[in-house]
Amino acid sequence: MTPFKLTEELVTEIEQLIENQRDTDLVALMEDLHYADVAEIIDELDEDEATYIIKLLESDKTSDVLTELDDDVREGILGNLSAKEIAEELGELDTDDAADIVGELPNDIIQEVISEIQDREHARDIVDLLRYDEYTAGGLMAKELVKVKEDWNVLTCVKEMRAQAENVTRVHSIYVVDAEDKLMGRLSLKDLLTTSTTTHIKDIYIPKVDRVGVNEKPEEVAKIMSKYDLEAIPVVDEIGRLVGRITIDDIVDVIREEADKDYQMAAGISQDVEADDSIWQLTRARLPWLFLGLIGGVGAAAIMGGFEEMISKHAILFFFTPLIAAMAGNVGVQSSAIIVQGLANDDLKGSVGNRLIKEMLLALMNGTLLAAALLLFTWLWKGDFLTALAISLSLIAVILVAGFIGTFIPLFLHKRNIDPAIATGPFITTSNDIFGILIYFWIAKVVLGI
Repeated sequence: MTPFKLTEELVTEIEQLIENQRDTDLVALMEDLHYADVAEIIDELDEDEATYIIKLLESDKTSDVLTELDDDVREGILGNLSAKEIAEELGELDTDDAADIVGELPNDIIQEVISEIQDREHARDIVDLLRYDEYTAGGLMAKELVKVKEDWNVLTCVKEMRAQAENVTRVHSIYVVDAEDKLMGRLSLKDLLTTSTTTHIKDIYIPKVDRVGVNEKPEEVAKIMSKYDLEAIPVVDEIGRLVGRITIDDIVDVIREEADKDYQMAAGISQDVEADDSIWQLTRARLPWLFLGLIGGVGAAAIMGGFEEMISKHAILFFFTPLIAAMAGNVGVQSSAIIVQGLANDDLKGSVGNRLIKEMLLALMNGTLLAAALLLFTWLWKGDFLTALAISLSLIAVILVAGFIGTFIPLFLHKRNIDPAIATGPFITTSNDIFGILIYFWIAKVVLGI
């Protein structure tokens, strides 16, 4: 199968089909496309054209398309649909996706949409999911799953499973519960198929099953599923009752969103924004960290002003200032990036002290090698060994301090339950610039005896 590739020619063709109301040709063009590809096309159309396609195609396809659309595009389309039309789309979706869409609707029409859903059990499940916080396992889970009672025999179990499986897109696991719906374990399909039909489930089920609570953070769920290579994980409430399951596709979305957020924070963007957002939204997201950079620059300039006399006598020191600041920033960002990545993947072992010692030794080794090269270059260039020594010793000190800051700050933030990704961007760079300049000129002053 050839991968789909969106082109301007295809978008233009679709726009012309819509304009001329050639519905048969438009349906024929869309029906063989994956719903994610249809969503990619709709994202490029205006609101009226996008709504036209959603109303034209069958709900069993457009419901999935809606889940893939850009949030702003989906909001515009839903605003053009009646409560009944929205309910028809929700009826084709798994409860977790349906609840996500309902949660985006204005409060004044949510009740109307819910009342229009024909499958009342489906509607009740959606309403149940809406009570959970979006950033918890409960807000991430779906209600569709296959569960069996521990006191059933195999024959009854198979009959019940057939009925339940009709509403489940993919059966990852068979969960075993007691009379009160408390999760007891899981059932092996092999054991089910190779056991007598009169055998009770309680005699063959596997008690050990990974699970998460409804209030667990999505990031923690992602770590558990990644660690144990799970395709799905059951979710239990506060008293251990099975209330839903989270599948790997939802976790992939969580991982992607977290990566996007951390990348933006590392780049100095304080809010979740996209390239298509307004100039005002982008300005609000970027300005705080840019202002921090401005303060850092003013601070560095003020520090240099305090050493004005020394700079006038040894002008070469001024020319190496950008190098010192750049090395401090680079080392700090490198150290913090490694720590943040380790924290995110739970790869950091040992105490904070041991981690700091290791980073200090690494910084000392790198600093010594770089300083030796800089000493040789500066000495040969200017023929002034003492000045070259001052610059080189400063570089070692600056790298040591930058390594310490880049390691300690993420660990400190993590201990305080603050996202350590904030430490990998302008925060580290600015602080290291200031400390680096101060250390540089102070050591130069001591070595040169000024």
